[in-house]
Formats: sequence, structure tokens, C-alpha cells
Amino acid sequence: MSFASSLIRGFALLGLLTVSYVGVAHAADATPDAKPYVVKNGDEVDMNTYKGFLYYGDECLRCHGPDGMGSSYAPNLTQALKTMTKVQFETTVMSGIKQVSNSSDLVMPAFGTNPDVVDNLNSIYAYLKARSDGVLKRGHPHHLPGT
Repeated sequence: MSFASSLIRGFALLGLLTVSYVGVAHAADATPDAKPYVVKNGDEVDMNTYKGFLYYGDECLRCHGPDGMGSSYAPNLTQALKTMTKVQFETTVMSGIKQVSNSSDLVMPAFGTNPDVVDNLNSIYAYLKARSDGVLKRGHPHHLPGT
């Protein structure tokens, strides 16, 4: 077998492995009971959720308030995530919202070009989902050792 054909077979195998991995990852995401967070004792969280808390504080708190509880001009995310899917959450954060009418002005900027948000969107979602599900108390969570 020539070097070129070996190389092509190697890339083909890599492609199959990548497709298999992506399929497994999406299957895991589709599990309805899978939680994106680990919370113990109401205030101890895994590293991913802890990172979400930190990035929420840096990027979202100024509008959506402490603990995702909302403010006078931004909605309570702990309530919104009770009915919003992860895909809807991601789309809203990445693309923003602009709904202006005579009775309300709902404007959220798009964060799709902010690497701090884009690279940590799953962590931010995990933190907010834990708050929304009522398993994570208000305040500064503690990081679970070993996670």
C-alpha cells in the first residue's frame, strides 16, 4: 500500500471516529434526565458550574441581577429557564433579542462575538439551570474538590 493510500485511509478512519464521537455527544445531550451540573448540599458545585457562576458574574450580572433573579430591565433567568430549552438559551445569548413596541422595549445585545461568553456558554447555562431547577442556593457557591 502506498503512503498516499495509507494517508487517505487514516483520514477516512479519523472522519468515522469524529462522526461517531459527535453522534455519542449529541445522544448524551438528548437524554432528558441528564443535568448539566453537579450540586451537593445546595451550595457545592462541580468546576463547570462554578466557572458558569464566575462568567455569569462577569458578563450577565449587570443586567440580569445577582443569582439570575432579574432586574428592573432584564428578565429573571431562573424563571425563564423553566420553560426555555438549551438551544433557545444559546440562540438568545448568541444572537440577542430586539422586541420594541409601544408597551415595552426588550433589547438584549448579541454575545456571539464575545469569546468569554462563547467559550463558556455551557458553563453559564449549567449555573443558571442549577439555579432555575432550585438545587443551587443564592450566593457564592463552593467548588467541589475533585471535579
